[in-house]
Amino acid sequence: MSKITTEIEELVKPIVEELTLELVEVEFVKEGRDWFLRVYVDTPEGNIDIDQCAQVSERLSEKLDEKDPISQNYYLEVSSPGAERPLKKEADYIQAIGQYVHIKTYEAIDGKKVFEGYLTSYTDEGAALDMLIKTRKVKALIPKEKIATARLAIDFSKEQ
Repeated sequence: MSKITTEIEELVKPIVEELTLELVEVEFVKEGRDWFLRVYVDTPEGNIDIDQCAQVSERLSEKLDEKDPISQNYYLEVSSPGAERPLKKEADYIQAIGQYVHIKTYEAIDGKKVFEGYLTSYTDEGAALDMLIKTRKVKALIPKEKIATARLAIDFSKEQ
């Protein structure tokens, strides 16, 4: 995590807590010529609305007007993490048990670096998944220290 995102997290945490929301992620990225400060927030139930995002945006803008750790011009975006919400904290993984997830690893495990399946547990050992490879059901345990990124995913293999 960069110094800027850490400082922004410290500014936005009291705002989201006061509004009984959850801070999911803060990112500061350059896209083309422009910089974007993106703040992803949600409710504990996962149903944040545009008015709640606007409240966070307004209050954070006021704080940034007082003391902005970012020297260059940027666009502030406050939004929902969406259907493919990132899993960052242990609580995110615990809440995602039973849901379909996408996990990328730092190094290959049995020749694979990308895993998709239903999260069955999350312990000190890592994330356990039930996956479908072609027509075979397979279990996988991905050690915590090997997880590069993880997020909720949409299971397109299910019949609608």
